[in-house]
Amino acid sequence: MSVIAESAIGHDELAVLKLLALEGGLEGDVKISCSHLADRLDASNQTASRRLQRLESADLLERDTVNDGQWVAVTETGERTLHAEYEDYRRLFETDSHVALEGTVTSGMGEGRHYISLPGYKRQFEDRLGYEPFPGTLNVDLREDSVRRRSAMASLEPVPIDGWESDDRTYGPAVCYPATIETTEGEIYENAYTIAPERTHHDDDQLEVIAPDKLREELSLEDDDHVTVSVGDRE
Repeated sequence: MSVIAESAIGHDELAVLKLLALEGGLEGDVKISCSHLADRLDASNQTASRRLQRLESADLLERDTVNDGQWVAVTETGERTLHAEYEDYRRLFETDSHVALEGTVTSGMGEGRHYISLPGYKRQFEDRLGYEPFPGTLNVDLREDSVRRRSAMASLEPVPIDGWESDDRTYGPAVCYPATIETTEGEIYENAYTIAPERTHHDDDQLEVIAPDKLREELSLEDDDHVTVSVGDRE
């Protein structure tokens, strides 16, 4: 969730966002009036209008006001916010605390090989993951629905990798999550971890996975092969 969204909305606004989604706001524009929304919320017209304004300011909602009401649509950011709420409730009421992400294998830029091999990270991998990873990452382009589902990883317990300093620069912290990889042929690899910088500007549709083995060889993977990465605590 963006900084604006965090500061501008609360549980009341999330309830409005859910209501608008249930009325069709995820599929496209739906027409509502403040009086109709106020009746549904058991609140005043001013309160309903104020909550819509906050959702719009937080980029969770798009609005177009007309003479007899307004057209509203839940944005992609709003949909991700609702999905994160959904995953939180799943964790409360379901025992399976895993997030299944689907995508295709792709070639990276080689940056993962460099960073994983740095001594400040390698020592922590051995201590916290229990092995020294193969010097390289398996890169996965996530499907659109998995990009939205990825936000649910925030409700899982990560393995933190601390930042550290060398003689000439500072390296930032990262987070790892236990992961199991399954191919379309049914091959399964269970001793992997996803890895990502704690603060990153990379697109959410890119997932990087590390393991003690070269995953492409272990699973006979090539670019564009489909995989499912199940992220969460192992049994």
